[in-house]
Amino acid sequence: MLDWDGIRYFLEVARTQRVSAAAKRLGVQHTTVSRRIHALERELDAVLFDKSKATGFTLTEDGQRFFVHAEQIEGNLLSARSEISGQAQMLSGHLRVGCTEGFGNYVLAPLMTNFQRCFPAITLDIMPVPRFISLSKREADIAIALERPQRGPYLCTKLSDYRLKLYGNTDYLASSSPITTLEDLRAHTFIGYVEELLFSDHLRYLEDLVSNDKVIFKSTSVIAQYHAAAHSGSLAILPCFMAEQDPRLTAVLEDQIVIDRSFWMYCHEDLRHSRRVMALWDFLKQAVQLNQALLQGESDQLQYLVR
Repeated sequence: MLDWDGIRYFLEVARTQRVSAAAKRLGVQHTTVSRRIHALERELDAVLFDKSKATGFTLTEDGQRFFVHAEQIEGNLLSARSEISGQAQMLSGHLRVGCTEGFGNYVLAPLMTNFQRCFPAITLDIMPVPRFISLSKREADIAIALERPQRGPYLCTKLSDYRLKLYGNTDYLASSSPITTLEDLRAHTFIGYVEELLFSDHLRYLEDLVSNDKVIFKSTSVIAQYHAAAHSGSLAILPCFMAEQDPRLTAVLEDQIVIDRSFWMYCHEDLRHSRRVMALWDFLKQAVQLNQALLQGESDQLQYLVR
C-alpha cells in the first residue's frame, strides 16, 4: 500500500516545482520532503521528477501519469472528509491557473480575489506569463490561451472574444497633428513585439500597418508595451481591457483599426469531476461574460460578481 503522506508530498512538489516551497506549505523541513519523494520513487520503481536548478522539479512522463491518480486520491479523501464532517458544501484545496500576461494581470487577478470571497477555503496560484502553459506537464489546472488546443484529452470552451485597438499617450496626441487616416500614421513611431520570440501568430498586429523601421521599441511583454505607450510618443496596439482603464491612453483611428481575438479556456478531461476545478471554471465563465463591455472596449470598468 502506498503511503498517503508520500502522495501528499508528491502533489505539493509537483504543484510548486520546488522542494523548499512544498516544505513551507506542508510545515516540514525540506529534507523531509526529499526523503518522502525518494521513498515514493523507490516504492513505485519510477523516477517521478526531472531535477534542474533552472526549472526546479518538473514531472517526468511517469510522474505525469501518477499525478492524475494522486489527484483522484486527494479528491476522494477530501470528499470523504467533507461528507463525514458535514461540510460537503465547503470546497477546499489548491488550484493553479495559467493565462496570458495582460489578461492575467488586468482581468483575472482582480476577479480571482472575488472568487476567493465565494470560496475562502480554496487557495490559488495565478500564473500570467508570455508563453503557452503546458497542461501535459501539469503546470496548471486550468489554462487560458489565445488558441484552442489542437489535440489532447482536454475539456475546452471559448471563454470570450476580445478587442485590441491602436493607442497613444493622450497628451502626446493632443499636441500632435490629428490622425484621421492610415497615411497619417507614417509620421509616428510604434511599439510592438520581438517578432522572432512571438509565442503565437495571433500576436502579429503591426505588419500590415507600418514598416518595421517605424517600430522603435519592442518587448516580449504586453505590459512593457503598455507602459511604454503610456509614457512616450510612440503608438501601440493594446488590448482594450488594459488601455481603456488608463486615462493616459487614447484610441487612434478606433473605427478603422480594430483587431478581434479570442481567449480559450481548457483543462484536463480528468478534472471535469473535480468540484473545485469546476467551481472555478463556472465562475470564470460567468465573470468574463459580465465583463464583455470591457473586453470589447466599450467600458473602462471591471465588473464583479460578488461585492
